[in-house]
Amino acid sequence: MKIIITENMGEFNKVAADIVSRQIKNKPDSVLGLATGSTPLGLYAMLIDMYKKGELDFSRVKTFNLDEYRGLPKDHPQSYYHFMYENLFNKINIKDENVNLLNGNRDESYRECADYEEKIKAAGGIDLQVLGIGHNGHIGFNEPGTPFDSVTDLIDLSERTIEANSRFFDSPDQVPRQALSMGIKTIMQSRNIVLLISGNSKARIAAKALNGPITQNVPASVLQLHPFVTVVLDKEAAVYL
Repeated sequence: MKIIITENMGEFNKVAADIVSRQIKNKPDSVLGLATGSTPLGLYAMLIDMYKKGELDFSRVKTFNLDEYRGLPKDHPQSYYHFMYENLFNKINIKDENVNLLNGNRDESYRECADYEEKIKAAGGIDLQVLGIGHNGHIGFNEPGTPFDSVTDLIDLSERTIEANSRFFDSPDQVPRQALSMGIKTIMQSRNIVLLISGNSKARIAAKALNGPITQNVPASVLQLHPFVTVVLDKEAAVYL
């Protein structure tokens, strides 16, 4: 595991963008696993800027998103489908047919999850997976207690996750109680992983995930077992390392 501690968010975003852009330049048909939330926004902004400057070409890139709320329509402002198109896909030259997002509105959620696993396999697996981390150590929406051998599945969200995500909704009651998420095994099968952690509020869970025991109670701790993980932190998130 390689750990990079940055001085500020500008450096944080640049380091993350350099990792992703290097992957695309080295393999133009890369398969990327992508995350949502506030942490990767700066990364996506820098990738858009690189594309506009002619430094990056996404025409052969394929993407798979980590997760999606169950029950939100695609055009809902808080759906991850909307998030990705608003913050990245609409601003680069990626092809729609190369974008893969979980459908949280499919009646048969378990079939949707199984089909997603097959799509990842058919694409040759994920070359580089971008991850954030929840305050309780979740990766994707894999909450504490999720088995390490889990694959893409329907997840019941914890109260802490619902509370944390309520800032994006008008009230906590509007936050979906379930989500579809890549499993921990699915994530760990990625050839390379970059974990992004920023802010003092993530400092304690960062220390548990990176330096603590490997336990299902801290799902991100499983990343200690992956041979090619780069962790990028700002100095506020790294205070307990």
